[in-house]
Amino acid sequence: MEKAIIYCRVSTTKESQETSLERQERELVDWAKQKSSLVVEVIKEQHSGYDVDREGFFKILDLVKRGKANTLFIQDETRIGRGNARIVLLHFLKREGVTIYSLHHGGELEISEGDSLVLQIISLVEEYQRKLKNVKISRGMQAAMEKGFNPSRNLKNVDQAPGREKIEVPIEEIVRLREHKLTFQEIAATLRGLGYEVSKATVHRRHKEYEETKSESQ
Repeated sequence: MEKAIIYCRVSTTKESQETSLERQERELVDWAKQKSSLVVEVIKEQHSGYDVDREGFFKILDLVKRGKANTLFIQDETRIGRGNARIVLLHFLKREGVTIYSLHHGGELEISEGDSLVLQIISLVEEYQRKLKNVKISRGMQAAMEKGFNPSRNLKNVDQAPGREKIEVPIEEIVRLREHKLTFQEIAATLRGLGYEVSKATVHRRHKEYEETKSESQ
C-alpha cells in the first residue's frame, strides 16, 4: 500500500489564504482515499514557495528518510515551490524515489522536458562530486597510513580529548536510519536538516560506539 503525505501550501499568512489550505487538504485527502493510499501525515504551511527553508519540507524529508512515506499528494507543482527552490525539492523527492501525485494533472506529476534535463544535470554533477570526494578522501587516508597513521586508534576515545565537548546527537535516529541502509553521509545530512550540527565522522563514531556497547552487553 502507498503511504502518502498530503502537502498543502499557500504563499502568505493572510487569513484569507486559510480557506485555500482547507480546500487543498479536503480535495487531496479525498483523492488519496480514492487511490487507496494510506495518509500518514497532512502537512499545511503558509510560506513562500521561493524559500527552501520550510518546516513542512523538513517534515517530508524526515518521513521519507525514515521510510514512513513513499508518495506525495499536491494540488499542483507550484505547491512544491517556485524557481530554484522547486528544482531543489523535486531533485530530493526524485532521488528518494517518491511518487508525486498532482491533482492538476489528475495523476503523477508531469515534469517538463526542461526541468527533466536540469534534474539529470544536477544528478550527474552530484554523482561526480561524490566520486571525486571519495577519491580525495581515499588518497589522503592512504598517504596518512603510509606515514604510520592508524585510523582505528585515532578514532577510539576521541570524544574524551581535552577541551572538546561531546556533541549531542539522537543515537536512536542514527540507528534507525542506518537500518534503512542510509550511508553515514546521508544520515549526517538528514540530522543537519533536523537541527543537529553533526558531521559524517561524528555519525560514524556514535554508531560505532553504539555497536560496541551493544556487543559488550550481549
